[in-house]
Amino acid sequence: MEHSMDYGGYMPHGMCLLWEPWLVLLWAGSDLLIFLSYTAIPIALLRVLRQRTEVPHGGLVTLFASFILLCGLTHLLGIVTLWFPIYPWTGWVKLATGLVSMTTAVVLFRLIPDIIRLPSPAALAAANRQLGEEVAAHKATLASLDRQVQERTRELEKATAALAVQAREAVHRSGNLLAVVHSLATQSARGAESIQAFLEAFLGRVRALADTTRSIARSDRSSADLTEIADTGLAILKSTYGERVGISGPSLRIDPVAAQQISLALYELATNTQKYGLGASDYAALEVTWDVRDGLFEFIWRESGLKLSQAHDSQADEGFGTKLLMRIVPQMLGGQAERRLADGEMTYRLSAPAPAVVAPDGDEAGNRLAARIIDTSFGLD
Repeated sequence: MEHSMDYGGYMPHGMCLLWEPWLVLLWAGSDLLIFLSYTAIPIALLRVLRQRTEVPHGGLVTLFASFILLCGLTHLLGIVTLWFPIYPWTGWVKLATGLVSMTTAVVLFRLIPDIIRLPSPAALAAANRQLGEEVAAHKATLASLDRQVQERTRELEKATAALAVQAREAVHRSGNLLAVVHSLATQSARGAESIQAFLEAFLGRVRALADTTRSIARSDRSSADLTEIADTGLAILKSTYGERVGISGPSLRIDPVAAQQISLALYELATNTQKYGLGASDYAALEVTWDVRDGLFEFIWRESGLKLSQAHDSQADEGFGTKLLMRIVPQMLGGQAERRLADGEMTYRLSAPAPAVVAPDGDEAGNRLAARIIDTSFGLD
């Protein structure tokens, strides 16, 4: 080993260059530049590897840095051998360089498939764009979900408020309905000649109220459709007299109080026409119409083809039914009513301010949701 490191018997490399100054300078200067470069490159690679730990195949980068550094060291020793013949030392360094370079080459060839599979910058850019688009899509989805949650929250808040209002309204309506039923019972009893007559009149009026209440309960809103109320109130007349009964008018959502009063009026008028109108003459006909014009609601009941004696009998009836038609219903709606008999016709005209009859338009989303909650909770749907 001592003999392998002894260089005393060799001559300096400069003698091979005949110690020509320019040639020695060229040789030494080139090796110096190569040494400096081969030293800087591994330092740069190791610095990158230290700061970017996610770089794939870091061991291969370390091998390259070692290989390049040893190459640079051989060039440095080449400068030294110009004046000092340390060829054994240079040989050992070259051997180490050869071993490291061979190891690097073997590892590199084994990693070729993995390196080939590494995505290109263009592929990475495309993947980044796709990821960016997916992130944007997810953000849009989250924003949409957030809006939906906010909308559902607002709907639930409205439903909660509507439930509270409907609960108070139900209590209020129950009290009003009981008061109406009590009044109907009292007034029907006063004009009744017998228990049977009282029961007929009273139960018929209560049925009219019940039909109206069911119409409102079937709706998602706290109002009723006038067409449905008219069809329900005149269902028996239409099934009995067919085409002799006509109903026409625009579709109107009316206030619950107005629905109750118009239902009572329909019942009284239908009862009267079965006695003195449609039921007494095969030529009698009935036309029921309604409309809203210039802020005024108008309901018209017109019977035609009546006999004078029938008209006289109808006009002579001054019982509770007449009071209901001419005084109570108009007063409840803040309007007025008139009944006219002439030329074989009987016309009943009820007019009232539209705001007292027509239900106001508004955001009914909360009311509809509240109605669905109630129907589902209590098995009404």
